[in-house]
Amino acid sequence: MKRTIVSATLIALTTMVSAQEVVEDNASTTSSSAETVGKIIYKTQHFGFLSYEEALKSMPEYTTVRNTINELRETYDKEMERAEQEFNKKYSEYIDGQGSFPENIMFKRQKELQQLMNQSIEFKNEAKKALKEAETEAMKPLYEQLNNVIRNIGEEYKFSYILNTDCNAYPYINTSIGEGQDISDIVKNALNK
Repeated sequence: MKRTIVSATLIALTTMVSAQEVVEDNASTTSSSAETVGKIIYKTQHFGFLSYEEALKSMPEYTTVRNTINELRETYDKEMERAEQEFNKKYSEYIDGQGSFPENIMFKRQKELQQLMNQSIEFKNEAKKALKEAETEAMKPLYEQLNNVIRNIGEEYKFSYILNTDCNAYPYINTSIGEGQDISDIVKNALNK
């Protein structure tokens, strides 16, 4: 009985060692195949890259949109400045009359000042939101146009993908491996036709 158990254990160990060697051989073969396939795929990639922001700023419409947004921002800034001057005037009157006003007038003036301050804060928040919405809406057609131009260039030049190099996302692109091409000038020319 002991012999049978020992024999079965030895057979099981031998089988496990053999199976492990086969798995290791298959893993190294699979790894080599994957590396080879990866190298082949990597070397055949044809891609483009550009600064999206730079291309956007090169559009003739960009300056017009920025000027419109800046004019709107100035209008809101003037209104905020006017409201601030009104608040400062009322606050100054409140401080000057503090000693001579009856208590009920003091409370009334405090409420007016608090109300002006709340309105000013609310207006600033609304102005920020309105500016953001106006900018988003004004820039939307430019983004669409730029995206279409990039897509068309990608199809024309048969790029697998086009990288955006803004924000230092790709601080280094080795164009000697694969087939990378800076398409900034191509995009700018297409946008300015």
